Amino acid sequence: MRHINIPIFIPHLGCPNQCIFCNQRFISGTYQFDESVVDNIINQALTTIDKDDECEIAFFGGSFTGIDRSLMIRLLDKAQGYVDKGLAIGIRMSTRPDYINEEIIRILKKYTITCVELGVQSMNDEVLKYLKRGHTAVDTINATKLLKNAKINFVGQMMIGLPSANIQDEIYTAKVISRLGASGTRIYPTLVFKNTELEDLTNNGEYRPISLDEAVERSAKVLEVFIKNNIPCLRIGLCESDNLHSEDSYIAGPNSPSIGEMVKSQVYYNLIFKSLKNSSLMKLESLYIECANGCISQIIGNKKKNVDKLKKTFGFKYIKVKENNNLMQYQLILKEKEESKDAFKIT
Repeated sequence: MRHINIPIFIPHLGCPNQCIFCNQRFISGTYQFDESVVDNIINQALTTIDKDDECEIAFFGGSFTGIDRSLMIRLLDKAQGYVDKGLAIGIRMSTRPDYINEEIIRILKKYTITCVELGVQSMNDEVLKYLKRGHTAVDTINATKLLKNAKINFVGQMMIGLPSANIQDEIYTAKVISRLGASGTRIYPTLVFKNTELEDLTNNGEYRPISLDEAVERSAKVLEVFIKNNIPCLRIGLCESDNLHSEDSYIAGPNSPSIGEMVKSQVYYNLIFKSLKNSSLMKLESLYIECANGCISQIIGNKKKNVDKLKKTFGFKYIKVKENNNLMQYQLILKEKEESKDAFKIT
């Protein structure tokens, strides 16, 4: 069964702030919102979805719970109609932490809300202030409590490489999101778009976008926190669109359509490196690795990057990776010989 979101983008609607990094029109590729086409978008998407797929109608791109109340309720009513017909399992939305309150909760409880995605970005108040977010870390904590009390799942979206932030801030944010009970997360390395304050800060040298390699390393450290806490990562990096590569919109930053795979590959390398460092296997000539189905390419790395680094670091002459049906993602078995019973399992 596949999980599929039918996205309805509402760029900047309901958002009271203009954060220094944000231009949702460029990010989503949607420049204005037309309520009249919502049914067409949903119905068209439904024609591409298998009957066994798990489907949600998702209001993304702005602060959904901050838009005009009558519009929000009309959109919720419309989406609920598809849920009532069995064409979708529920409704998902993105919003700001400070736009979740008791009034909003009362409204949402009337509908089949499967998840609210909160734009947490950081749990460091100094970083939030620099970003001109207009809310604090406490607002995020309060929002998650209200959602959990209402039995509504939440996803914590966070960013990597923000101005004035460092890897310690990012790891701390991931730990707090985990502790608050998120059902999932999204990790977004910071990109610089035109017509944002971040563009000005970049041009005058006050902000240095992190490199792709740095974004991968920092995102991997954050992802490891979520893995440890059994919180699934729904996405790393923005959804691909022409605007992410256009000179008319994208300025700078770690922009790659394969960044998610690169981050997962880095996580695997980190896991193997840490395990080998204090293991008798590090002194051997050969290394056999077993992994979950579909993970071989992530372990090997792009252009065999991970394999080459492991050989260089530990002196292995031969490394082989194969799938094991009994392993889950990020679980590994390391051993000297392919059929050896003397194995080191990483879970």
